[in-house]
Amino acid sequence: MTTTQLWAIAVGMVISGEYFGWNYGWAVAGTLGFLVATLVVTVLYLTFIFSYTELTTAIPEAGGPFSYAFRAFGPTGGFMAGFATLVDFLMAPPAIAAALGAYAHFLNPDLPVLVVAVGAYVVFIGVNILGIRESANFSVIVTVLSVVELLVFMVLVAPAFKTENVLAHNEGFGIGSVFAALPFAIWFYLAIEGVAMVAEEVHNPQKTIPRGYLLSIGTLVVLALGTMLFCAGATDWRQLSSIDYPLPETLAIVLGRTNSWARIFAGLGLFGLIASFHANTLGYSRQLFALARAGYLPAFLADVNTRFRTPHWSLIVGGLIGLAALFSGTTGQIITLSVIGALVMYISSLLSLFRLRQTEPDLLRPYRTPFYPAFPLIALLLSGVCLVAIAWYNPGLSLIFTGLLAISWLLFRRFVVGKLKSEALVR
Repeated sequence: MTTTQLWAIAVGMVISGEYFGWNYGWAVAGTLGFLVATLVVTVLYLTFIFSYTELTTAIPEAGGPFSYAFRAFGPTGGFMAGFATLVDFLMAPPAIAAALGAYAHFLNPDLPVLVVAVGAYVVFIGVNILGIRESANFSVIVTVLSVVELLVFMVLVAPAFKTENVLAHNEGFGIGSVFAALPFAIWFYLAIEGVAMVAEEVHNPQKTIPRGYLLSIGTLVVLALGTMLFCAGATDWRQLSSIDYPLPETLAIVLGRTNSWARIFAGLGLFGLIASFHANTLGYSRQLFALARAGYLPAFLADVNTRFRTPHWSLIVGGLIGLAALFSGTTGQIITLSVIGALVMYISSLLSLFRLRQTEPDLLRPYRTPFYPAFPLIALLLSGVCLVAIAWYNPGLSLIFTGLLAISWLLFRRFVVGKLKSEALVR
């Protein structure tokens, strides 16, 4: 896998966040509160990626955060990181699938949202079963189209941009609204860390991974801030704060509902959602595969297709879990649950970075975190603040996450720890 393919997978995993989901932050914080939340989260992701890349290049394994935490803290650390990563990557696809259905329904009201969402699962599980090379090449195509489309969108709405639109209707601006908006700001960048799941399939990972990560985070910062500001300045943002297709709706308002650009954009907008859905499907399958290979999950999930050499059972089982989430929650709730998992995973990864610097100072580190320990400390502090704030404003979803974690921990203690002890892996 080349730098271009890695950039495409990294940006592809995230780019749907520019097309939908983030706008729910306006509903709870207005444009000013959400802008502050987005700037805070941007700092979090910049410092996190510079820190996380050290782990990814030093330990280029498909387990990603699970592998880092297992090496740093043993099986219990690996369990915590693996569980959080699974929640992150299993919950992102159903939210994206719902948006795919909403965009398709915008184009053709006769297309039911859920039918399109389920169809997306069937198609892209099949695409990923065909193999990583085909999957990576597909990612390059759809990701490039998605990036170009967002740039075209900004050009089209720029003439309608007014600063007063961005500043209007922000009477409720305050620190509480900023905290409440954090999960939707995180959605702008969520899943960029998923490149670690394909590290074993990257050519020359010590050089390719840093290049891919740094190019992708730069791309995403520009697209996230540009998309948000142009949408806010082009119209009354309140009309966009509770729908799954804010960009085509913005064009429809600015150019007129009969304008062909709005419908063309909605059709092309499917590329961004497809890129993320496809790449996140790849991510969750590799995490399930890595956990099963390590003995944390049933062994059949580590089975590899004899023809295509892909973890077909991990793809299928993860898809079934995603479909269950799709039918049980709203897009905003699924996004928030995915964000909770991501933040726990970020914290475990950053702690692993500090731990491995102490316990394995001679570990080969082709890439070292700049401004260490300042960057990982900033990322760790902001991750903790975001997690506490999200738990405070979403107690029900936090209880669901904690309950699933407790049940999984009991199963882990009952069925996994004994086996690992017998293999002398417990430290």
